[in-house]
Amino acid sequence: MNGGGGGDVGASSGPLDWRFSQVFGERSAGEEVQEVDIISAIEFDKSGDHLATGDRGGRVVLFERTDSKNASGGRKDLEGTDSPVRHPEFRYKTEFQSHEPEFDYLKSLEIEEKINKIRWSQTANGALFLLSTNDKTIKFWKVQEKKIKKICDIITDSSRTLGNGSSNSNVTCLTNGGLPDKVNNYITHDYSFPPGGIPSLQLPAVTTSLETSPVARCRRVYTHAHDYHINSISNNSDGETFISADDLRINLWNLEISNQSFNIVDVKPANMEDLTEVITSAEFHPTHCNTLAYSSSKGSIRLIDLRQSALCDSHSKLFEDTATPTSRSFFTEIIASVSDIKFAKGGRYILSRDYMTLKLWDINMDSGPVSTFQVHEHLRPKLCDLYENDSIFDKFECCLSGDGLRVATGSYSNLFRVFGVSPGSTETTTLEASRNPMRRQVTTPARPSRPSLSSITRVVRRGGAESPGADGNGNSFDHTTKLLHLAWHPTENSIACAAANSLYMYYA
Repeated sequence: MNGGGGGDVGASSGPLDWRFSQVFGERSAGEEVQEVDIISAIEFDKSGDHLATGDRGGRVVLFERTDSKNASGGRKDLEGTDSPVRHPEFRYKTEFQSHEPEFDYLKSLEIEEKINKIRWSQTANGALFLLSTNDKTIKFWKVQEKKIKKICDIITDSSRTLGNGSSNSNVTCLTNGGLPDKVNNYITHDYSFPPGGIPSLQLPAVTTSLETSPVARCRRVYTHAHDYHINSISNNSDGETFISADDLRINLWNLEISNQSFNIVDVKPANMEDLTEVITSAEFHPTHCNTLAYSSSKGSIRLIDLRQSALCDSHSKLFEDTATPTSRSFFTEIIASVSDIKFAKGGRYILSRDYMTLKLWDINMDSGPVSTFQVHEHLRPKLCDLYENDSIFDKFECCLSGDGLRVATGSYSNLFRVFGVSPGSTETTTLEASRNPMRRQVTTPARPSRPSLSSITRVVRRGGAESPGADGNGNSFDHTTKLLHLAWHPTENSIACAAANSLYMYYA
């Protein structure tokens, strides 16, 4: 598979050797995690030099890459490394409160501050731009470095005062506008003005230091356009527009206009009792500004062309898995719901995630998925229990590597899985979001290379020594610790994933 959409890419050399890189917000053993601190969104920018996370408390935290700034190390530094390729290293940059809890008085509905999605926009003049959304409101943020101004010592000699309010003498800067103690002695309650006035006025001098601090400003707020919870936002490749999607509608916005949007997809029936499916995710094509895809709760993906009509009720292509499951049950339609879709870098392939599988689709072939990857097939006997505790409705995200050779998604017990998608590849790696990611490594392949083998593979695994509710390595699973959100670096084999309030990063 060629994720770039160009020439054919040969099979990968073999499974990658994943290593722990960094962790932010690591909790100690027994430490209770606050609900507002749980990470709910992760996104790399296009360059891979910045990473943004959002949490349930409505905050957005930005990280910036540090190793790229001093990558030209000496010979001894290069010889001391295990690999000639330096893995990405990030540091905390800034954070800001993106959303606050609100209350809709017309509908008597509380609106959570939880960040559902974050999407980076194009940079301009050294400033970073990004979109963030909760259930109802989308905000457009600008983050820019601002020089820090400091109040310096009092100027007593007017001849040394410059026109811009700064002093040409070596003065001592005071933090937060503080004044020396001796200045307080100049002003007393019984002070009387001398005849003829004060000979020299004492003024504080404000100087601009070389230090900078990132400042986040909300440029625009896009609201009152969705009756249902927003599940997706996606920037267009034209750099001017973006889409937002809820359960029944997809709206098209212009970044410069916050009080108007255009409804381009509407699946709401005249009678809500006739509703059979809802929109679960939507994504713009990475290079074609007129093409976007959206998934549904029935497991289908629709490709639409904005040039066809103003309201895209009809799709240009429909992607469905026509393979009949070996046995239908009450849970068949629930686990078929697509929770996330992602375009490959070149736009030729679409990756989708439903509850049990990852599927790779070729947009030129709508007869079925190119490949199907079993994520946690060992949970199939536990679907009834997962339904009882609502875990069956968990929405796992998926991601692709920049070269299009691998895909990844999360699972329970803070595990995530990496699959090779090259022709003939059997790469299947299970990692744990911890400092020792290979602790629960599964060595046996757990997915078929073609969709026609899916039913056979499931029968074989059921007949093995695998115990119900345990992974392929015999470890019992914990449905309370789930890895829902992860992102792949756009140019390197590096993955960032969220385990509760902790952000783990790995490289290969």
